Amino acid sequence: MNKIPSKILLFLCFVLVEPNAKPQPAALDAYNVVWTTQSKNASETMPCGGGDIGLNVWVENGDILFYMAKSGTFDENNSMLKLGRVRVQLNPNPFEGKAFRQELKLSDGSVHIFGSDGDLNADVKIWVDVYSPVIHVAVSSSQKTTLKTTYESWRYQDRLLRKWENFQNSYKWINLEGLKTYADSIQFDNNAVRFYHQNRQETVFDVTVEREQMEQVKDQLINPLAGLTFGGMMFGDNLEPAGTTTGNYLSTDFKGWHLKSKKPSKTHEVAIVLNTANGKTSWQEGIENYVEGYHKHKNSSLNLTLKWWQDYWSRSFVFINPEQKAETSEVWQVGRNYTLFRYMLGCNAFGDYPTKFNGGLFTVDPVFTDSTRAFTPDFRNWSGGTFTAQNQRLVYFPMLKSGDFELMKPQFDFYLRILHNAELRSKVYWGHDGACFTEQIENYGLPNPVEYGWDRPDDYDPGRQYNAWLEYQYDTSLEFCFMILEMAKYNGSDISEYLPLIESCLTFFDEHYQYLAAQRGVKKLDENGHLVLYPGSACETYKMAYNATSTIAALKTVLEEVIGLPEKYNEKINKIHWQEMLDRIPPISFTEYNRHKTIAPAKLWERVNNTEVPQLYPVFPWGMYGIGHPDLDVALNTWKYDPDAIKFRSHMGWKQDVIWAARLGLTEEAAALCLKKMKDSGRRFPAFWGPGFDWVPDHNWGGSGMIGVQEMLLQTVGDKIYLFPAWPKEWNVHFKLHAPGNTTVEAELKDGEIKILNVFPENRKKDIINCY
Repeated sequence: MNKIPSKILLFLCFVLVEPNAKPQPAALDAYNVVWTTQSKNASETMPCGGGDIGLNVWVENGDILFYMAKSGTFDENNSMLKLGRVRVQLNPNPFEGKAFRQELKLSDGSVHIFGSDGDLNADVKIWVDVYSPVIHVAVSSSQKTTLKTTYESWRYQDRLLRKWENFQNSYKWINLEGLKTYADSIQFDNNAVRFYHQNRQETVFDVTVEREQMEQVKDQLINPLAGLTFGGMMFGDNLEPAGTTTGNYLSTDFKGWHLKSKKPSKTHEVAIVLNTANGKTSWQEGIENYVEGYHKHKNSSLNLTLKWWQDYWSRSFVFINPEQKAETSEVWQVGRNYTLFRYMLGCNAFGDYPTKFNGGLFTVDPVFTDSTRAFTPDFRNWSGGTFTAQNQRLVYFPMLKSGDFELMKPQFDFYLRILHNAELRSKVYWGHDGACFTEQIENYGLPNPVEYGWDRPDDYDPGRQYNAWLEYQYDTSLEFCFMILEMAKYNGSDISEYLPLIESCLTFFDEHYQYLAAQRGVKKLDENGHLVLYPGSACETYKMAYNATSTIAALKTVLEEVIGLPEKYNEKINKIHWQEMLDRIPPISFTEYNRHKTIAPAKLWERVNNTEVPQLYPVFPWGMYGIGHPDLDVALNTWKYDPDAIKFRSHMGWKQDVIWAARLGLTEEAAALCLKKMKDSGRRFPAFWGPGFDWVPDHNWGGSGMIGVQEMLLQTVGDKIYLFPAWPKEWNVHFKLHAPGNTTVEAELKDGEIKILNVFPENRKKDIINCY
């Protein structure tokens, strides 16, 4: 087979595979998406992908088209660029007839397209190799046809960025004169088309370092943008160059490079091999190695990809009302769309970077999301290389219960890779230890330069963001530390490599808030020996907060989990030190509404700036309140009586109300929110939700919905496993989810009775608490 990158091999060993894994569930096929008419335009696309590649596939006016995206394709401005558009045409054309079918086959991650016109018919299969960056297009027809495939690029020349177009990169609303997306290099290379984008040495990284006053350590900072090169080769055994063309698609002009069949045939194969090089390795050498690997192993690579998807679907699933495929039923849609979203997450299993919350690998022309944004297909709102932590976490939390631990590695490694840069921020600005990770964080570990504050007072602390939403918000990195610790509890994996990250994130809070206290007075701690977490921020909502509940819950939970790590870590961490820090964490604050005790968002705050509900963060993600925990009534009171919790309640985007309702055992409320969140998106592909607060497809919309479904089905508290804690009795379901202790639970609820309950290992069955 093609050479698997070492990071993938290591993680395949890192993940504990469940013995006696069952075959792929047959009910999966009912969730395949089938279209029997061609698409109007790129707004009606179907996702396809694998490894770290995503395609948007559609058929328009008899032509097969797809956009190509790959993890980590950031240009000089930190836009996440597409790798172009491919058009496939057959002559004579079977897609000019009336019979048509396009199907996403989840079982193997492929898109199948069938068309017939009279006696001529053709099948086209499009799929992506999971272990090597190769896109495959295979055509089989009843008669000989001539194939023409065109690589189309809107980056055949430099493109000046227009007003608001910078929201696709790190400059956001700052419209610098002359800022442009630089042209790619595109040309015929023997019987192939070669295309790539190579970043210049000067990028937005340099602008950020200067503006954020980090120049004294610039040579120590990791810079992923300078010289980064990404692109690919398109070729086929029976193809040769056939000239170029120009045209417009929607509002964007393009140039195309044609490859055409040397002779008509009943079968055709087109391959597009992609590669990314970080400036230290040869992009050309890498692409040649992948091309060689394609020719050597193109037969076996399909079987390996099939096996990967089979394992993916067998280790976890959720089928709701599976016996009646009723696409008009919103209950049935919940299960189907849960599965479709999990499929999209699987397409970036081995990415160099995490799946982006604002579209992942599957954005298309922005005019279909916002008619005022008539920009190129490279556009996505809220940037390409900026990773917003409060959004990213919702993409990755559901992977714990679905057992997709290998998919979590890109997100964990993202923080590990930029750890040194975040630690340098603390050293340069304040002279203390610990990693200062901010909410809007660039792929090189510094705050987004615009969100940092483009026009700042000269005497403002250079370590603080001059931003009403983001000032003093540092605690979101702790959620990823928590995920790492939770993964170790779930599958027993060795997390030694991530301990420096976790300890550095904790150290920052201990040292920074003692540092701030020392600036205000003689004492570093309050009269009870606790840290004074001021100024702070309870999410982006309760600003200038004193002892924010979301921060306290995060610190308490992560510290307790670090202290509770198995003995094998005792030589790597100082548990006594972390216990001393835990003793310094202040208690959560409470208040009352209508004489009901509720969790307060903070002890004090100055203003409300957004619509998050940090007073319910102790329920999720931190698991301090809820079913099986003490003082459930306090959390329920917060849900029922806190006026902001009620006012901010919604199913849209990153809203987490469905999760909180499930964890509080509020079945009726959870079901109602789940139906709103997980029903069809209103677009042709049902799981392309959004834009919500972000973009299309809104991946934190799907992620929060996934978590909500999982929590309705299964919750864990200590060793106890709560089955159906918030599941409506009238919803039939068959699911398989994961729990801590290398545990899987498979259950089927049908017509009000539990028909199947399989727990692995069997001795964990004693820990099941049936809430049904």
